Amino acid sequence: MTDLARLLGGASAKKLKDHLGITLAGELLDYFPRRYAERGELTRIAELPIDTDVTLLARVVKVTSRAMATRKGRITEVIVSDGLDGALDTISLTFFNSFAAARQLTPGTVAMFSGRVGAYRGRLQLTNPDYVLLDEASGTDASAEELADRPIPVYPATAKLPSWKIAQSVATLLGQLDLEALTDPLPASLRAQYRLPGIAEAYRMIHIPATAQEWAAARRRFQYEEALVLQTALARRKAQHSLLPSRPSPARRGGLLEAFDARLPFTLTDGQRQVGETLAAELAADHPMNRLLQGEVGSGKTVVALRAMLQVVDDGGQAALLAPTEVLAAQHFESIRRTLGPLAREGLLGADDGVEVVLLTGGQSGGERRRSLLAAASGEAGIVVGTHALLSENVQFADLGLVVVDEQHRFGVEQRDALRAKSLATPHLLVMTATPIPRTVAMTVFGDLETSLLRELPAGRAPIATHVVGLLENPSWARRIWERAREEIDAGRQVYVVCPTIGESGEDEGDLEPLDEAPPGGSASGAGQERRPAASVTAVLAQLTGEHALDGTRLGVLHGRLDSAEKSAAMDAFASGATDLLVATTVVEVGVDVPNATLMVILDADRFGIAQLHQLRGRVGRGGHPGTCLLVTSLEPGHPSRARLDAVAASTDGFVLAQKDLENRREGDILGATQSGRRSTLRLLRVLRDADVIERARGDALAIVAEDPGLESHPALRDAIDAYLEPEKEVFLERG
Repeated sequence: MTDLARLLGGASAKKLKDHLGITLAGELLDYFPRRYAERGELTRIAELPIDTDVTLLARVVKVTSRAMATRKGRITEVIVSDGLDGALDTISLTFFNSFAAARQLTPGTVAMFSGRVGAYRGRLQLTNPDYVLLDEASGTDASAEELADRPIPVYPATAKLPSWKIAQSVATLLGQLDLEALTDPLPASLRAQYRLPGIAEAYRMIHIPATAQEWAAARRRFQYEEALVLQTALARRKAQHSLLPSRPSPARRGGLLEAFDARLPFTLTDGQRQVGETLAAELAADHPMNRLLQGEVGSGKTVVALRAMLQVVDDGGQAALLAPTEVLAAQHFESIRRTLGPLAREGLLGADDGVEVVLLTGGQSGGERRRSLLAAASGEAGIVVGTHALLSENVQFADLGLVVVDEQHRFGVEQRDALRAKSLATPHLLVMTATPIPRTVAMTVFGDLETSLLRELPAGRAPIATHVVGLLENPSWARRIWERAREEIDAGRQVYVVCPTIGESGEDEGDLEPLDEAPPGGSASGAGQERRPAASVTAVLAQLTGEHALDGTRLGVLHGRLDSAEKSAAMDAFASGATDLLVATTVVEVGVDVPNATLMVILDADRFGIAQLHQLRGRVGRGGHPGTCLLVTSLEPGHPSRARLDAVAASTDGFVLAQKDLENRREGDILGATQSGRRSTLRLLRVLRDADVIERARGDALAIVAEDPGLESHPALRDAIDAYLEPEKEVFLERG
């Protein structure tokens, strides 16, 4: 695609590159307006978020100018209003030595202003904002009469590159490009079926609309195009994957799996049985299984995965379980050996008397690591459990038939592919997550995986009561928390205390969910309030050491900065009951299983996302004793972050909470953009709002690929997929 410098000139192209990262004509064409301002509609000033770059349309109500007290020059203060006559209907614009502002911004003038919202003496403020008078805001040379009823495109902008300058660049670009020469990725039959404009017309309508109906039609077209391109890519990948050769592992009678089932001290739930039957059939097929297993916290996913691993081992193959942390890998290793009982022991691969399970992590001693490497390479180990250490080049398998990935969102694309590449035939893949995924997200991100759900909890799993502990309105509860912890300990139970950070410098485990502290389009209320530092493991441990209510109790500590031996010792001490209370970070979020733990105290719980809170509380109530989770916060009631805590306290249904999470959080985080280090690749499509569009596109994509797997009859659609899925964006297709 053409470099912008050739079309716009070096200066304009440099600004777009420096401030928006846009260098090509196609990138600028696809930089769509965020919204459209109508000429009689002013921006609601009370909803402007603090410390954010904004573009607003407002009317000047007052202008004053005075000499600066401490240096030469003049300050011009312009008060603009949204005309709503409320307490926060105005914002102050401060200009230093701007004679143009004093001359142009007279009372009654309507203009578009761009800058960063601040607060000064309790009042909203923009300092030296850029501005443009209304009739110049469209970026075109049209007359005032022609512009009278036209919507004004408002682009995502920065303080140094305002919306109208982007609009001017786009208008210049549209005047130079031959849009009619563009190939349309949407098949003509689908355009006609859904009454969507062609691509050339849609670009003009979305950037320079004559009416609101035009930009709305263009947005519908580009939303559907985006959905179809992504869904066709997923459908094509799914079809290609089904053609790969795999290692069939049919179930064997009289093997380890049968012996394991006979030894189980509990009855599998109906859900576990049904999913198990599905996995057994797919493992026996001659094309690779590619399945996502979603399960509620504590629903028994590990047992389902272990049964699948034993089916592969019975057939002479190997299984690898990839876990995101050393603590979780060690927990899985111990849990699998404990669950297998006498079936887990030294023995030849597939032998009737047992299967060898080995652990491979970066923190092992040299001797331990060499023994595990040899066992995996020779085939002596039927099940290999490990962290990213499994992915290194010197790790080899004799006959890898199944890869189980736990908590898939913790692993990048290259990591998963590296493990799958360690087998001549494509190994079967089972991806597990305890964070339920809303259906629309699963359809958008995991469309090439088959999905199984485990919603039923095993018999004997105790309920978990969750309470929000607001310290601002109830300061005395700060002491009561530790008295409550002592009551559990005196009853013979154990307690988790979870902190957002490790030390006084505020470092965390590196996987705290990024959160928006203001609501979408957030209010400026509370501006200027500084939050105190988050609770840290080191500070809380020191506090609890001197806490009278906990005299005589045995305290432990666990976080990701400890070395492997220290982490294992801390976890072993807690699991064995040698530690009464464990102060930890989110390292205990998944997989950690201590049946005797019944109370979890999450300090500064508002620093965590809904999914993390749901995961964390799933660590208690696992041994038949009722569990309690206290979500401790110092935020005031009504703060937007308190709403997350209220949602978690109100429901233990992970699927309900996942939907709430998607509504509240930045969509890019939900979709995994944090994993790729970039914002969400979705431009106009929103998985919650546009579920019906995604569903239609999904059906259309499956039909297209079924009829034309190579997309030979749809070259423009194939090219659009290749352009959309740049290497850095393949996270959306490589979740499997």
